[in-house]
Amino acid sequence: MEKLKIALPIIVEGKYDKIKISSVAEACILTTDGFGVFKSREKLAILKKLAEKSKVIVMTDSDGAGKLIRSHITSAIPKDRLIQLYIPQIEGKEKRKAAPSAEGYLGVEGTDADIIRNLLEPFSRESDGDECHREEITKLDLFEAELTGKPSSAEKRDKLAKRLGLPCGMTSNSLLAALNVLMDKEEFIRLLKQ
Repeated sequence: MEKLKIALPIIVEGKYDKIKISSVAEACILTTDGFGVFKSREKLAILKKLAEKSKVIVMTDSDGAGKLIRSHITSAIPKDRLIQLYIPQIEGKEKRKAAPSAEGYLGVEGTDADIIRNLLEPFSRESDGDECHREEITKLDLFEAELTGKPSSAEKRDKLAKRLGLPCGMTSNSLLAALNVLMDKEEFIRLLKQ
């Protein structure tokens, strides 16, 4: 079966959820790293910035942890920028786990692909030009822009982060990840020229 093409970014809890979504859809999928979104101001800033560009789909597990993560995202991003998708509460355990979750429900990763597909189908589009499949910014691009490898690189990263509404003190890897969510290489080059 052909994968759905989803233009909107999808926020999920972890890498196995991302793998599950990737099995049915071509999309820009971001993870909260579970409760990591509570600790990482960078992660939350990226999600907020992304929501400024387009609406985002949030799909977390139907257990208590998933609800807490969803609530945290909902409190940080305007409600009109979020599309809340809920998986059904189905008892069971994921194949890779030795025991079921504390509440005994399947998470996104354990939910049947057809259920995920049905949830995402209203947001699919026919066009092949997916925003998230564009020329990415590389570490070399950051180096050439003197955002890494120079004594003044941290200060330059902070200035760029501030311009983009991201937190100061981001590592070069964090900034690179954020930039690739927010823009393509062409936009990055234009931004540097301004």
